Amino acid sequence: MIKLTRFNSQTNKKGEFILNAEIIETVEETPDTVVTLINGKKLIVDEPMDEIVRRVMKYRRALKQF
Repeated sequence: MIKLTRFNSQTNKKGEFILNAEIIETVEETPDTVVTLINGKKLIVDEPMDEIVRRVMKYRRALKQF
């Protein structure tokens, strides 16, 4: 699971949500960052593409420790 922020959310953290990293199909910058899930749903988030990749990699490394 990774924490992301909905695009254009308020600074009071109401836009934060947790996403299961296993259901991410693609991440692209168009210039906004768009996360496409395996069910076809698209999410626009504040984090840049490289940061999402880092968080997914950190999540997957943590899984290997168990």
